[in-house]
Amino acid sequence: KVDMGTEPMADSPEEKLTKGIGGLPKRLAEYAALDAKFAKWRAVITIKGTELPTPANLEQNALDLATYARMCQEAGIVPIVEPEVIMDGPHTQARCEEVSEKVLTAVFNAITEQGVSVEGMILKTNMVVPGTESGEKATPAQVADATLRVFNKVLPNHLPGQAFLSGRQSEVEATANLNEMNKRGPHPWKLSFSYGRALQDSALKAWGGKPENLAAG
Repeated sequence: KVDMGTEPMADSPEEKLTKGIGGLPKRLAEYAALDAKFAKWRAVITIKGTELPTPANLEQNALDLATYARMCQEAGIVPIVEPEVIMDGPHTQARCEEVSEKVLTAVFNAITEQGVSVEGMILKTNMVVPGTESGEKATPAQVADATLRVFNKVLPNHLPGQAFLSGRQSEVEATANLNEMNKRGPHPWKLSFSYGRALQDSALKAWGGKPENLAAG
């Protein structure tokens, strides 16, 4: 794993850009020589009221994701494109839906402009959920409705698949929401998961790194 990290955007320090485009073709050639088949680039999108995200942040993150994807394909590596609208904050589910649509629209416009083969990439993005501080609770049906509305508007039918990130959802929430979406299929694209926390969190908490808790974990 090579994590180049993020940096504040010059004109909007509350927003972030992912570092690492410089020198990426050389690094990808090294990874391909080591038999790497997939790579992932994560762009973090912050919601704050109606001010953030700014159009400039959306455009730059979309361009970086598309540039990375093109470079991956040129190196013979499948790009996993991850624009994440993070859950932190008091924003509503409706605001998350609005921003998610803008983000994915910008990303696929940039992918087209960069000449990326959509058939040779995987999308990894967020579900449309309320912010963690909103006090709003969305049911699986509401999450499925909102997320699929965005996807049906924006995602190309020839995209092979979308692997959801879990954000801060529990394994129960993330699984129930994904299950509800797939119950409404078939869809033009496969809907799957790429969860870390949502598959391991309960087990890790039960274990806590202590040998005596191994069975509980």
